[in-house]
This record gives sequence, structure tokens and C-alpha cells, in this order.
Amino acid sequence: MHRRLVLALLCVLPLAAAAHGPSRQKVTKDIVINAPAAKVWALIADFCSISQWHPGVVKCEGTGGNEVGAKRVLTVGQEGGPQIAEELQLYDATKMTYKYRITKTDVAVLPVATYSAFLGVVDNGDGTSTASWKGGFYRSWGKNDPPPEQSDAAALKAVTGTYEAGLANIKKLAEQ
Repeated sequence: MHRRLVLALLCVLPLAAAAHGPSRQKVTKDIVINAPAAKVWALIADFCSISQWHPGVVKCEGTGGNEVGAKRVLTVGQEGGPQIAEELQLYDATKMTYKYRITKTDVAVLPVATYSAFLGVVDNGDGTSTASWKGGFYRSWGKNDPPPEQSDAAALKAVTGTYEAGLANIKKLAEQ
């Protein structure tokens, strides 16, 4: 009897593993900047300043400033382009960091769901700083066998590209 139970479980486990759907993805990007942390933080400290430092964001409309619960709607690509809605979850000016989450996105631009991220700056103690952007998310397609544009690979590529472009421009602006 015991062998039959073990055999039955061994037959069912692969099916259960295949049926679980998407797994949580993570992206962490850091960039060393030849500028003091305070200067870098001044660029990104305002939750709605992203349109001033991220090359892919053409407009940010926000309410609530830097208070937890503040909201922003980003227009990406071009005026009248797709929009992404976000909410501020944590803000710590002393530690030069904040956390936000996406509340609504256009999956054609950013194919993610249940996305949250931290953006912050650390003083390296030598006149340079490190800006870090870290996010966790699921692909937008919640079932198995996603179309290529909503796969884990597509979500990772989109988030990685977003972080790299933003951090590169923060570096460029801070080092001027």
C-alpha cells in the first residue's frame, strides 16, 4: 500500500509543478556615479521627478508629493503614449530611498503584474555614490504558456531596460 501511494505521488507531482503558473522575477541594477549622494538624491528625491531624469518617461502627473500613498501617472514613449499608474509605499529621505508599486500598466510597454520596486542612493564615502533600482514582479500573463510578449523573458527584458536607461541618465545628469 505504501509503495502505491509513493508511486501515485511521483506521478502527480510533475503535473502540479507544471500547473503553478508564473514565478516571481527580480531585477537589481546598480550604477556608480562620480558625484556625491546628496546630488544624486536631489535628482530623484521627488517621486514625480522621473520625467526629468528617465528618458522613456515624457510626463509625470502626481498627487500627494512624497507622502506614503502618493500617486503618479507616467506617460511613456511620447506625448499621448501609454500610461503607467504607481503608488508610493515608503519614503525615507534620510536613507535616500523610496519604494513604490505599479497599480496599473499597459502590458504592451511593461508586461508585469504585482510589481514593486526600491530606488535609492548610497554614499560610497569617497565622493562617489551608487544608485540602485531593485524590483520584484510577476509576468503579466498569469497562466501557463504565455505569448512571447508577456513571458518571463519579456518582463525581465522590459524591466532591465527601464532600469538601465534610467540609471544611465541619472549618472549622466549627476556628473555634469
